[in-house]
Amino acid sequence: MKWILQFLTSSIGQKLIMSLTGLFLILFLTVHLIGNLSLLKSDGGAAFNAYSDFMGHNPLIQIISKGNFFFIFLHAIQGFVLYFKNKGAKGSKYAGKAKDKTSWASKNMALLGTLLLAFILMHLGHFYVRFKFFNDMPMVNQDGADILNTYQTVSEVFSNPIWIICYLIGLVALALHLKHGFASAFQTLGINHKKYTPIIKALGTGYSILIPIGFAIIPLYMYFIK
Repeated sequence: MKWILQFLTSSIGQKLIMSLTGLFLILFLTVHLIGNLSLLKSDGGAAFNAYSDFMGHNPLIQIISKGNFFFIFLHAIQGFVLYFKNKGAKGSKYAGKAKDKTSWASKNMALLGTLLLAFILMHLGHFYVRFKFFNDMPMVNQDGADILNTYQTVSEVFSNPIWIICYLIGLVALALHLKHGFASAFQTLGINHKKYTPIIKALGTGYSILIPIGFAIIPLYMYFIK
């Protein structure tokens, strides 16, 4: 057990944790977006309410949800630890050379991570915290059962242009974070080959554009069209 702890607290181990948790969160974002796109249906929110009710009461989903929160904060903590470690090595010759070759996003991952963490906490405050701890969401009778009208709650949040701007800023930070983090995660796992790396980078770029745009469409559509 001691060697496992030593490995996980080493620089390589911490980068490995960052990569694995990052890839898990990338998968989560994809699933989360697919579910949230039901907000765009013209059914008065029935599809999204049903989706939210299933996600909120399915035991397996709840376990995965708790694990997701753990991975989010583990990813954030490890990111800050690595940032301060790299900052401590800033004066070295190697660090100086590496800095010149990196993109703005890679040099400011801590800033982007901080913005994302604030974005996640805001998002949780709007929905998860209200559902779990305050129980002040409206109810609706749907298919003969009384369930939370999460659609109405989302509509209320996205009727405020200030919150929409905050969400869009968070999504820009997410796009930049994903663009660097996607390829970096595979590189840390040793998947770094002249044949495959360009493909991974292209997939990462596409993903970092499409996923944030997909999330951004929802508040904009609900504010300007619905």
